[in-house]
Amino acid sequence: MASADTLINAFTTLLVTVDPPGLAPLFIGLTAGMNRAERKQVALRGSLIALFILAAFALFGASVLGVLGISIGAFRIAGGLLLFWIAFEMVFERRQDRKEKTTEIAITQDHIRNIAVFPLALPLIAGPGAISATILLASSLQTTLDRAQLIGVIAVNLGLVFAALAISDRLDRMLGATGRAILTRLLGVILAALAAQFVVDGARAALKLP
Repeated sequence: MASADTLINAFTTLLVTVDPPGLAPLFIGLTAGMNRAERKQVALRGSLIALFILAAFALFGASVLGVLGISIGAFRIAGGLLLFWIAFEMVFERRQDRKEKTTEIAITQDHIRNIAVFPLALPLIAGPGAISATILLASSLQTTLDRAQLIGVIAVNLGLVFAALAISDRLDRMLGATGRAILTRLLGVILAALAAQFVVDGARAALKLP
């Protein structure tokens, strides 16, 4: 059974990577013209699809890496660097701009059809950063019970995502532009520290250091 510290680290890593408060204003733009019931339906479908994607990577991500001949140490370093770049974007507000561009493309090309799948579930919720974090976290969990606990942590995080999206209009008004900027930067700093730890752990594993 995974330790409490491991589960807390997994929860924190996924929470700051998925960034529920940052998704709320984008979700409002995606669902413009929809009523509250329709928004909740889109939010629920998107969250469930993202849960399925991340759970699949939690269970089979390491096996896929093995088939490709990629060591866990190398993936930890690469994933840590990717997470650090996401943290950099969060601190300097570049991540939000990129997500907004993705949202605009989806509205123009798909006319809001299937937005629960794209871009909500993928790549806004289960994006490259969340997928990388999931594989990295799963790589340190060996037993089936440990992986089940990780999937439970993922489910809790995506439950928070659904809650944030379901009350996105109120959350956006409550935070305001200043509140969103402060929260995003704070989460970015935390994610940067976690990413640095991934790189250190990956280097130790790759070099077979204690």
